[in-house]
Amino acid sequence: MANRTVSVVELPNEEMKGRIIGREGRNIRALEAATGVDVIIDDTPEAVVLSSFNPVRREIARLALTRLVSDGRIHPTRIEEVVEACEKEFSAESRKLGEQVAMDMGLQRLHPELLYLLGTLKYRSATGQNLLQHSIETAYIAGLLAAEMGLSIKLARRAGLLHDIGKALDHKNEGSHAKVGSEVASKYGEKNQIVHAIAAHHGEVEPVTLLDHIVQIANTLSAQRPGARPEMFASYIKRLDDLEKLATSVDGVRKAFAIQAGREIRVLVENRKLDDAASHILAKELAATIENHLAYPGEIKVSVIRETRAVDYAR
Repeated sequence: MANRTVSVVELPNEEMKGRIIGREGRNIRALEAATGVDVIIDDTPEAVVLSSFNPVRREIARLALTRLVSDGRIHPTRIEEVVEACEKEFSAESRKLGEQVAMDMGLQRLHPELLYLLGTLKYRSATGQNLLQHSIETAYIAGLLAAEMGLSIKLARRAGLLHDIGKALDHKNEGSHAKVGSEVASKYGEKNQIVHAIAAHHGEVEPVTLLDHIVQIANTLSAQRPGARPEMFASYIKRLDDLEKLATSVDGVRKAFAIQAGREIRVLVENRKLDDAASHILAKELAATIENHLAYPGEIKVSVIRETRAVDYAR
């Protein structure tokens, strides 16, 4: 959690800490007032910590302090000038990044403000997953699903790319990020289909079109794929391990393999201990045991395999 709320700026020497603080603390107060972040100067050698839950403010503060340290001129007026310049550069770079992402996807005529908000998602994350990368993945998956269903690929990609745009603003506006995102998309001229898909991607608004369902599915696939989010990856591995241990603990089971990202457990039984009828019973019992003892999304298919082999040799 800490690496999502703090940034560290390295200093050339320990003396620079005194210059950042300034006479009677005037410099550090000016920096905090201009950026809206907490500047922490402690015993960490040759480093200053910037703390804020707002990643955009924190990034602007990091850029500004890095430039001030490099320049060497640190006083309240200079701090205000540098922070203002960094804010403008940050906005320009974020808009440029948003334009590049939209261009890569073949999307045109996105409002400049939407492009800027899209670019700022680079500095935001949700449960360890970078939001810009998540939005790009969602857009690509939505496009693939739309192609399979004969719908507009560009429309699906556009809705997928913008589905989490509210997370760039939800700290400033009341309501969930889906509600905020749909409102800002509508404000900047997006089609009603896209606005509704954004509002419905978490089910807060009833999904009514295929596009709504496509964005919901694409968002879930991107967020829940193994490795997308660190804590989800850890719980995913543990779930597979628990699934296999549960199956192999049953007498007569020789091996068990969790496959299809944990959507199926394939169980190999010993011929001598279980006949065909017992294998059918085992499948039902294992399914009931999994339901009672494990937490998992969706459903898990239990496949019990009893194999008979006849072996001979031609000499």
